[in-house]
Amino acid sequence: MGCSRTVERVSGAIGDLREAPARFENIADVTNGGVLWSLPSLLANGLLRYSEELFSLPKGFYGLIHIFLLLTFMALARIKTPEQLRYTPAGEWGKLLGLDRIPEVRTLRGKIKIISQRDQVRQWSEKLSRDWLRGEPDVAGILYVDGHVRVYHGSKTKLPRRYVARERLRLRGTTDYWVNDQQGRPFFVINTPFTPGLVKMLREEIVPRLKRDVPGQPSESELGQNPHLWRFTLVFDREGYSPDFFVEMWQKHRIACITYHKYPKQDWAACEFLDYVVATPYGNVKMKLAERGIFLSKRIWLREIRKLTQSGHQTSILSTDYVSETAQIGVNMFSRWSQENFFKYMLQHFELDRLISYKTEAISDTKMVVNPAYRKLEGKIKSKAGKLGRKKKELGEIVLSEELSPKEIQRYERKKGNLIEEIVFIQRDIERLKDERKKTPQHLKWEDLPESEHFSQLAPARRQFMDTIKMIAYRAETAMAIILKQKLARLDDARSLVREIFATDADLIPNEQEGTLTVCLHHLSNRISDEAARHLAHQLNATETQFPGTKIRLIYKLVSD
Repeated sequence: MGCSRTVERVSGAIGDLREAPARFENIADVTNGGVLWSLPSLLANGLLRYSEELFSLPKGFYGLIHIFLLLTFMALARIKTPEQLRYTPAGEWGKLLGLDRIPEVRTLRGKIKIISQRDQVRQWSEKLSRDWLRGEPDVAGILYVDGHVRVYHGSKTKLPRRYVARERLRLRGTTDYWVNDQQGRPFFVINTPFTPGLVKMLREEIVPRLKRDVPGQPSESELGQNPHLWRFTLVFDREGYSPDFFVEMWQKHRIACITYHKYPKQDWAACEFLDYVVATPYGNVKMKLAERGIFLSKRIWLREIRKLTQSGHQTSILSTDYVSETAQIGVNMFSRWSQENFFKYMLQHFELDRLISYKTEAISDTKMVVNPAYRKLEGKIKSKAGKLGRKKKELGEIVLSEELSPKEIQRYERKKGNLIEEIVFIQRDIERLKDERKKTPQHLKWEDLPESEHFSQLAPARRQFMDTIKMIAYRAETAMAIILKQKLARLDDARSLVREIFATDADLIPNEQEGTLTVCLHHLSNRISDEAARHLAHQLNATETQFPGTKIRLIYKLVSD
């Protein structure tokens, strides 16, 4: 089965070996050998940073470096679960790590279980996100926040239901709140089995962390001298629309917010809109924009910016960024598509919703959760309000014509009277439900919930560990795609080429005298791809990356070069 290093394996089994050293052989046509091209980018994004400081494994053949590299190589090669390793050549994959073979599925799962200690994983994830933020202060000033529902189809626990937009259904699951940059690259994610909503998560979890970690924030004296200066900008969708939240973020924290207007008024005159051309990371963008001021809820002045589409539709944006130009705010808001694309890409290529473990954990009795009775009343009020709106619209569409006969007029009056009666009854029901909602506490302690509403949370440590691995893999792949884009027309073409490189065989040529390992990638699908790969190899070689745990310097090239 490929186990050729028997002495070392026996030493590892009896605890005499800390971990097997990497030894590379001269071998041709290694399956998925192209994933080794990702190593400089993975290390630059912190794959093994803090690993020895925070994690440890018992003595044995496989060490931390082997497990971390294997998991990220799996993610990049689109091997989405440890179980899928059963259908891959274990010896071939072992050659990529400098071993005789990779661990079996049961062994790998056991290593992940040991590594995934809750506090250590949390510290590792937070340290990396802080490094990513501080490593790119120019992009860390504008942060995109959005929720993603991770649907749970298991039977171990009955998680609360929540609306899943992509399915158009209310399904059981947990919610991830992602923080990304303008190009869609993730900084961190916070998962919760509860349904607090975006505003509550921003207020209690995300903003305190960003205030601590975002680099380049102005000092208190600078904020005092300039009443329009802000710490950083948050961009989110209509779920975060809240005048109270805008006031709190600006007056208490001096954080600018950009979001869509949830209740825009009538359309503006077309003559107000001007043409703007703005440079973005993806090229120049042309938009028709107009701007006015708005005193929202008689509490705070905001900038209202509208975009006019070719179909004549007007999209309204609200912002407490009082300094940036109109076009820049528009670009910042409409760049949210990069985060939506991130979710789509991660679902398709990195199996974002897949669980690594079905283990559950109890929830603290002191945890405050939404009262199910309050949520039920909210749902009834919304349902009644929707019905009321439909009835009012139906009443407004009834038009009395002068040409109607007396019988038709009588039917008209009867129909109108019935609608008015229904509207009055619905309004009374809404008032009754609102009075009942006022008397119902919105939140309860977990221990005060009815037994029928209790559930367990999915074990968070392994999920957070694998999410962090996937974030590192995505960021590394993105960095490589940006380099390739210098030789290609579109970023999508660059991403496709990166995936092709990872799936391509390679020859491994070690040189003990010079202390190098040459990774010769086989030719790609066409000449343009080969030229782009040569350009990438030149950039990778400039990093002079050493294989982790060794002094072997990696050299990248195509087979014929």
